[in-house]
Amino acid sequence: MLKLYYSTAPNPMKVALFLEEAGLPYEAIPVDTRKGDQHKPDYLAVNPNAKVPAIVDGEAVVFDSNAILLYLAEKTGKFLPAGNTPKVRGELLSWLMFVATGLGPYSGQSVHFRLYAPEKLPYVINRYAFEAHRHYGILNERLGRMKYMLGHIYTIVDMDVWGWARLLPNVVGEEHWTKYPHLKRLVDEVSARPAAQRAIAIKDRHAFKTEMDEDARRNMFRHVDVKVV
Repeated sequence: MLKLYYSTAPNPMKVALFLEEAGLPYEAIPVDTRKGDQHKPDYLAVNPNAKVPAIVDGEAVVFDSNAILLYLAEKTGKFLPAGNTPKVRGELLSWLMFVATGLGPYSGQSVHFRLYAPEKLPYVINRYAFEAHRHYGILNERLGRMKYMLGHIYTIVDMDVWGWARLLPNVVGEEHWTKYPHLKRLVDEVSARPAAQRAIAIKDRHAFKTEMDEDARRNMFRHVDVKVV
């Protein structure tokens, strides 16, 4: 059976969503990042980057949420855009990479510096918030012209966007939802799907640490003990 190494963060949830949508049997294995599970040798053997999610599917080991989405979609033939023309393939890859290299990292850093950084540096907070807003704006404009990210078909790109966009209030603040009505429409639609509700509920199978104490900070942000010169 396929194994999903996960936490409650945005990236693992999008993979859980695909698995639930596709009806693939899987074993959910918790990786409690606040306890430092991601740095244990057994997990590093799966993902040397010490991040979640990762999957083990027989002989295949895949890490990075976007790589996993593409792997599972191509393996099952599900939740891919209609047709396999260069145009369609180009759009699929471009938007997946848009999330992987832009939306996800900028959203994550916005959360970190706004909520968790020991020093509240206005320049840094504003820089990441600006880029997060810029990326959400691009998605909102796209979804103002079409029902889903790649047209009229629900695909892995929509799952990819949902993973981070559903937590937009954590990234830039609840009050900013009004700026992105088309993106919110997609998030609300996907969140209402039974598969999304099942994906979110997998966290209830395991007890994750909720305190952001000093041990959690060290485990999640290891640079706190490292001086760079």
